[in-house]
Amino acid sequence: MRRLFPVTDRTAASGPGGGPPPAPGDAGDAARDREWSLAELARAYAYPEPAPDGPRPWLRANMVSTLDGAAQHDGRSQPISTATDMRIFGTLRGLADVVVVGAQTVRMEGYRPARARAEFAGPREAAGQGPAPAVAVVSAVLDLDFSLPLFTSPLVPTLVLTGAAAAPDRVAAARRAGARVVVAGDGTGVDPARAVRALAGLGHTRLLTEGGPRLLGQFVAAGVLDELCLTISPMLTAGDAQRITGGPSVAVPHRFALASLLEEEGFLFARYRRP
Repeated sequence: MRRLFPVTDRTAASGPGGGPPPAPGDAGDAARDREWSLAELARAYAYPEPAPDGPRPWLRANMVSTLDGAAQHDGRSQPISTATDMRIFGTLRGLADVVVVGAQTVRMEGYRPARARAEFAGPREAAGQGPAPAVAVVSAVLDLDFSLPLFTSPLVPTLVLTGAAAAPDRVAAARRAGARVVVAGDGTGVDPARAVRALAGLGHTRLLTEGGPRLLGQFVAAGVLDELCLTISPMLTAGDAQRITGGPSVAVPHRFALASLLEEEGFLFARYRRP
């Protein structure tokens, strides 16, 4: 992997771990494309430092898209991903307090509880985080299989974000399975801005959403997305697959600024932040 942006003297002179620049044509030249350690990835994707008056919620999204804009192939993101993309996926989870995901993505991707990883145990403890991020499932009608391990045997109790008018029997089923139900809307649906505030109120300020496209579209429309981590896959799929966001368009396109860009084997790993 190599860093394309931002370009600094250190970036140009060495690999991500620092050290002296290799001689031209030396075998050390290839070190720039070596596999980055998880610690190096964690530094590259670190959340912003808390403000002097305390941490505020920071919502980042992690998505993958082909060259022709497909976020999935045959309904799943795995066929357009790569091993490095999955290492970044794991790193982003290792940094997050909570992973926010839509109900449809839970059903389609076969979501399981986030697991504790030894590589992140020390940094998470130092940051005051639990052993693994919680998973927060956004669902209006709670059409979920509450017998799945995501609800019955997570390391950290799974959260279910829903509206105040959600069906009482489904709310009760979620609670019986061990999930914590969080009301983040006045009707049956969830208000994206209220969801962010509710999670922050529970101490989850490092937020990560992995979609799906409809949920991400709602966060974009509500103006609460702070950062997009986008893997651009060098693949073409054609067809009518969803883009990374769905739902109604915004009145004026939201402009984001490029924060960093990494590359490996033609895959681009970009971070964009709201200015």
